[in-house]
Amino acid sequence: MTLAPEITKFLETRAASGLPEVWEAPVDVIRANTYGRVDIAGTPEEIFQVTNRFIPGPTADLPIRVYRPSNQKNLPALVYFHGGGWVVNFLDIFDTSLHSLANQTGCVIIAVNYQKAPEHPYPTPFNDCYATLLWVYNNASKLEIDQRKIGVGGDSAGANLAAAVALKARDSAGPVLAYQLLLYPCNERNFETDSYRTFATGYGLARQSMQWFWEQYLQGSDHDNDPYACPSRAKDFSNLAPAIIITAQFDPLKDDGVKYERLLREAGVQTYYHDYAGMIHGFLVLGAVTPTAAIAIADCATLIKEITRTRDGGA
Repeated sequence: MTLAPEITKFLETRAASGLPEVWEAPVDVIRANTYGRVDIAGTPEEIFQVTNRFIPGPTADLPIRVYRPSNQKNLPALVYFHGGGWVVNFLDIFDTSLHSLANQTGCVIIAVNYQKAPEHPYPTPFNDCYATLLWVYNNASKLEIDQRKIGVGGDSAGANLAAAVALKARDSAGPVLAYQLLLYPCNERNFETDSYRTFATGYGLARQSMQWFWEQYLQGSDHDNDPYACPSRAKDFSNLAPAIIITAQFDPLKDDGVKYERLLREAGVQTYYHDYAGMIHGFLVLGAVTPTAAIAIADCATLIKEITRTRDGGA
């Protein structure tokens, strides 16, 4: 299948805008240029409640946004880490998709605006995300969520963080997670895969952009084999939470997702994998651009409900 027509039009409009690539301008300019992404995400649907607050992190207080779909108690939960190459983006960009995901899953979603590279390189973003999971778990009664039905998730760099958090939760006898939702993850610093080479330029996310993002995050090669920085480098994938892994056909990161699904499945982890034809990296937050964003969110919601229903003590 070729690129979806609406995606082709979106890419043409984006190219005509003349905005610099991430490696071509100062970080503050690149961050400012992401503000327009709120509009292309679409209008958030109504939801029961959205609250903002700060929680204590390892090195700073962390802003979180809590999306609550109903006033019911003991709801399942999703701790969400947003994408943006560990450098850019903010929670408003993800409001539309997270409103929908909360409503359709019945989950309370807790999204954290973790500290960003290059000012705060690895392991700070990862530590912020793990601390958020611990805070959610330890405050489950106040949040009126079920400790046995907490999952982690994220998109792109956020999926990297979610996969890493799932690894650490297992390794350190932390919270037993219900699932991990990994949307087009970047789980290995390998730019020689078929998808990186085939979709290096012209498909929204460039290969050179990912090289730049990884350098901002890891700042050298010392962490390339650290599984909490590059989850595909873990030596053991057994006893991890069930994984929902989503990829896009025209994404340089596609092979990252394909490989991670295989690594988990071969280790005996329950996996659910789907590749969306005609789509590019980041399509789930393009709600005003493509109807496939809503389709993928609904698909993920169905799987999350299926998984949480089967948890011990689940409804």
